[in-house]
Amino acid sequence: MSHDEFRLMITLFVIGLFFSFMAAIMAYIITYREYLHHYLDKRDTFRTAMKSAIFAFLVFLAISILLAVFLRRLIW
Repeated sequence: MSHDEFRLMITLFVIGLFFSFMAAIMAYIITYREYLHHYLDKRDTFRTAMKSAIFAFLVFLAISILLAVFLRRLIW
């Protein structure tokens, strides 16, 4: 792996981390606000929203890693 390939993969990974974090925040906010109407207990709402945020983060991170590997093979 050349220096340029490595730099591209790191750049795509950092971009993926940023968007994964943003997706997790948005998933948390949306889920929390929606479940706030359905649950009386705030702890259940918090737990459910955190599970959604973690799931969104992991999915977006996995997609960004796969995209980085795919683009590296496609470009080089």
